[in-house]
Amino acid sequence: MSVSGSGRAVDRATSEKLAALAMGDAGVLGEAADLREQLRADSSLDPKSFALVKIAALVAMDAAPASYLFQVQAALDAGAEPREILGVLTAVAPQTGMARVVSAAPEIMVALGLELPAGTDG
Repeated sequence: MSVSGSGRAVDRATSEKLAALAMGDAGVLGEAADLREQLRADSSLDPKSFALVKIAALVAMDAAPASYLFQVQAALDAGAEPREILGVLTAVAPQTGMARVVSAAPEIMVALGLELPAGTDG
């Protein structure tokens, strides 16, 4: 057991899983990964389309920055190209509003390992 700043004991396994989640590794939550794959299969979409649609949903809901780390990687792993991810932003801009697309752009850049332009918060 280790002790956190709150004075409560946090076991090593819990600490390691939280650290993995903080780094965008949602796979540590096995049941969630199984559910995600079941939902993908039920959607009748191929893995790449499913991942790109989920990026569109993140933009639409102005998702938390960490959400993009996992989903962009899932899209790349499924065969999506960075240009296709940009295409998602282009496609959803009229429905979501440019502000949400602009908000998502730096998060997607970070997830793609790109350097943010000077003057960008991130």
